[in-house]
Amino acid sequence: MTIAAKLDEFGKPAWIALIVLGFMAWWPLGLVVLAFTIGSGRMGCGYHGGHDRWQHKMERMQRKMDWMRSKMGGGSASSGPSGGFWGSPPSSGNHAFDEYRSETLKRLEDEQREFREFLDRLRFAKDKTEFDAFMAERRNRPESAPPQN
Repeated sequence: MTIAAKLDEFGKPAWIALIVLGFMAWWPLGLVVLAFTIGSGRMGCGYHGGHDRWQHKMERMQRKMDWMRSKMGGGSASSGPSGGFWGSPPSSGNHAFDEYRSETLKRLEDEQREFREFLDRLRFAKDKTEFDAFMAERRNRPESAPPQN
């Protein structure tokens, strides 16, 4: 079992202790251990996870925004006819501004919906391209003869 695997069993505190001990012994050693832990993703930072990680965060944020919109009376389908928990947004006292605000919010919600649909189509196209490439590779693979014993 490697040292890294053994430290992984103990988790982040073991890696942090190794980094601190490395700096105490000789600062370049501590720096190397720190770079290794960050670069390998053992500290949960850096760019590991790529697109999926950010996609997950964006979906989580979107769920929270939808929940807030439904509670504050936004134009969400889940808010119902009453306009949500707090009712309709308060009036500013200026009818022209209130109308402009509601039109702008409606336009932004429409753009957000269109953008979400665009992303869905983009993801579908990417998945389809990858699948078609896989199938083409599979079709073009030379057929191997069955093993003879």
